Amino acid sequence: MKNPFAELLNLFYPNLCVICNEPLNKSENQICISCIQQIPRTHYHTQNDNPVEKRFWGKVKVFRATSFYFFHKGSPFQKLIHELKYKNNKEVGEVMGRLAAIELSESPDFLSVDFIIPIPLHPKKLALRGYNQSECIANGISCVLNKPVETKSLIRVMENTTQTRKSVYERYENTSGIFRYQQGSIPDNSHVLLVDDVLTTGSTLEAAVAALSEIPGGRVSVFTLAVA
Repeated sequence: MKNPFAELLNLFYPNLCVICNEPLNKSENQICISCIQQIPRTHYHTQNDNPVEKRFWGKVKVFRATSFYFFHKGSPFQKLIHELKYKNNKEVGEVMGRLAAIELSESPDFLSVDFIIPIPLHPKKLALRGYNQSECIANGISCVLNKPVETKSLIRVMENTTQTRKSVYERYENTSGIFRYQQGSIPDNSHVLLVDDVLTTGSTLEAAVAALSEIPGGRVSVFTLAVA
């Protein structure tokens, strides 16, 4: 049976696609099918030694690395990150995480992960924002890959200043030593998937990978929703 109240509510407050602002149908969530099909995907999860993995060469050791789609400033798809980080739209992260995980499941390497670890925010920033956008993405991935999200193993011990307008070297200096791995919190020989929203220079991820490299016999892979 139709819900008259829901239909009336949708009349005055329509559920719109966050990208194109067109009304969503009942089977769509946050993003319409048309926009989903147009997301500029990288497909790097199918490629060894892909451009995302090469960003870590000579810096830290990663088992695999990939990003779901290409981030271009001014692109309509920039709205996805903006909604997630600045508009309190946590569901965008979960929806995008699920979409990405469907493709990650095509790769035996990414299917072999044991734990999913979102890049943590400093407690002060977490309190200010109210949620961790990377954790939202990780939760979406977890729903599809059926792997647990671990939020206690990687601790952000320093509140680094904003990365905006910093050079590559300045970003490296700004993130060095900002994470600590909680010894023994992840079983030895585990494969962990580190999750973040956007890969730019990779300095924050490098610092996190360096901390997680303390897992005895462990392997660290990296996933970001977008790559600049």
